[in-house]
Amino acid sequence: MSKLQCISPIDGSMYVERELATGSEIQAALATAALAQKGWQQTPLVERVAIGRLAIAAFAAREEQLAEELCWMMGRPIRYAAGEIRGFVERASYMADIAESALADIQLPDQPGFTRFIRREPLGVALVIAPWNYPYLTAVNAVMPALLAGNAVLLKHSAQTPLCAERMVEAFSEVGLPEGVFQYLHLSHADTEQLIQAPAIQHVSFTGSVPGGAMVERAAAGRFISVGLELGGKDPAYVRADADLAHAVATTIDGAFFNSGQSCCGIERIYVHESLYDAFVEQAVALVRHYKLGRSDDPETTLGPLVRAEAADFVRRQINEAVAQGALAHIDPAGFALDRPGSAYLAPQVLTDVYHGMRVMTEESFGPVVGIQKVKDDEEALALMNDSEFGLSAAIFSRDVETALALAERVEAGTVFLNRCDYLDPALAWTGVKHSGRGCSLSTIGYEHLTRPKSFHFKTQL
Repeated sequence: MSKLQCISPIDGSMYVERELATGSEIQAALATAALAQKGWQQTPLVERVAIGRLAIAAFAAREEQLAEELCWMMGRPIRYAAGEIRGFVERASYMADIAESALADIQLPDQPGFTRFIRREPLGVALVIAPWNYPYLTAVNAVMPALLAGNAVLLKHSAQTPLCAERMVEAFSEVGLPEGVFQYLHLSHADTEQLIQAPAIQHVSFTGSVPGGAMVERAAAGRFISVGLELGGKDPAYVRADADLAHAVATTIDGAFFNSGQSCCGIERIYVHESLYDAFVEQAVALVRHYKLGRSDDPETTLGPLVRAEAADFVRRQINEAVAQGALAHIDPAGFALDRPGSAYLAPQVLTDVYHGMRVMTEESFGPVVGIQKVKDDEEALALMNDSEFGLSAAIFSRDVETALALAERVEAGTVFLNRCDYLDPALAWTGVKHSGRGCSLSTIGYEHLTRPKSFHFKTQL
């Protein structure tokens, strides 16, 4: 029987080992989910929400344990790890808060002799495929609304974060969720692809790479099922001439380097108006030099390792290639003792003299590096922001709200921020354009992707 092994990026030790599900176990989980979903769908919404709230509380009560596991599985510094647990609670609670209104029947104007309305019905069994970089936050976006809408859920987590799937299911099981409504499966890539093709699966929510999203689309092709894809990003920030400089520096640098840059909506390229450019670069470099690269379990660490040494070496190659093409690297890796080739520990890097002929400005880095490019005006900045195959989020820094809104309307992205970045407000639709995916999670609109409309047209007078 095959196994998955979670190798901790902290020290290269094996942190978790699990057996992969067998074919018979997968079929049993499918059958159990399909049967349980029928009863769950008939459970009144108020009861489903009540169970959801109890599960949120049970999950939150284990914050310290969950944070430590997260630290060891994927390398989040322990000083920040608990923030993801709180983010999970925020998003899950909001989706519970709006469930009644979001799932309410759509009532149509009265028509003599007729009753007409549209009801939102669950799709059936939903497969949620979650990544390692924000394993709880990405999963909850789909899991909580799917369950509250009356679907059963099978959760497949990254091999890097298997305990996250187990802990989420445990929280719901502890509070009385009917057996089979929410299950996890540890799967190989091949078995995941086959599961997508199973007739019982009626929705797939995938968060991950563009090639991974393409696999999901291929596997689901011809099945006519609902598919939600949240894929890569190369998210830009534009600092206008009227921006609050100190705020723009602090916010964009945090957006670029938090989680060691391993965020699909992290800032990966910054465009700064020429009047602020020199001061912005000076302050940004000074700020980055204060990061402490170290073991994730050290409370003093502000920048942990990347998830794998291969990921760090990929970013190193991007940086080295950009420097060979004329970019200026402002951070000396020698100042970060743990940084060395072949190591998951990678020093942060700020690059200037960059342009879009460099991979570091066009290809997703997913690491602690950011390129800063000078622009002469809004039009040049807008053209560069949109010069990407991705379109997840973008940020504008300006004191002029009206002008920023006019620019934001022309930015090709699912979310545009003003004077902030790298945050998912659960009241807003989380979606992307171009290669950043399709579909939507969170907000009332997120429920639309986890239900199907059913129309009722009753002639009541004969």
